[in-house]
Amino acid sequence: MTRVETWERRSEVPLLLLALAFLVAYAWPVLDPHLDHDLETSLSVVSWAVWVAFFADFVIRVGLAQDRVQYVLHHWYDVALIALPMLRPLRLLRTLAFARLLSRSATRTLVGQATLYVIGAAISSVFLGALAMLDAERAAPNANINSFGDALWWACETVTTVGYGDRYPVTTAGRFVAVALMVMGIALVGCVTAAVAAWFISPVQAERERADGLDHDQ
Repeated sequence: MTRVETWERRSEVPLLLLALAFLVAYAWPVLDPHLDHDLETSLSVVSWAVWVAFFADFVIRVGLAQDRVQYVLHHWYDVALIALPMLRPLRLLRTLAFARLLSRSATRTLVGQATLYVIGAAISSVFLGALAMLDAERAAPNANINSFGDALWWACETVTTVGYGDRYPVTTAGRFVAVALMVMGIALVGCVTAAVAAWFISPVQAERERADGLDHDQ
């Protein structure tokens, strides 16, 4: 096990807890636009504090890597997800950084449990997509996604590739969120289809292997 992998295992639980705190700090003002100013300021401080922790984690991982330049180039998406949301117009990318951290944790803790991973990814994608869409659309004058219920319904339509068209984004930022969720939806539908097919095939495969074993014994 490399030094980077050792650090990732040790920091996994603290970073996951920080990610959950970050999600609360991001989601609360989006869900409640009339939030008390002092509380909103406190949540903003929490958000930035967690962001500093994410940045420190990446710096430590780079410092522990044997080939630092190669590590940074190989993890360019971590660099982008840390640097770009520092810009106000790109703050929606913070939800992607949260999803990235959950994915990094899940790939280690849910090895061999593909179905559970797919379900978790689907729920996370719908919730984060709805939050990001509401954040982008609510202030737009011609928006038809004005509540979390509208955003959640739109996210469910989109991630399942149904797309009734009753709710849709009108802002540029909202359309970027929609494209990201569409891509995620296509991937999830493929994973679910594969999981269901494997669930149906596994009893037949097991029976065939049992029959082959009996024939071999005879």
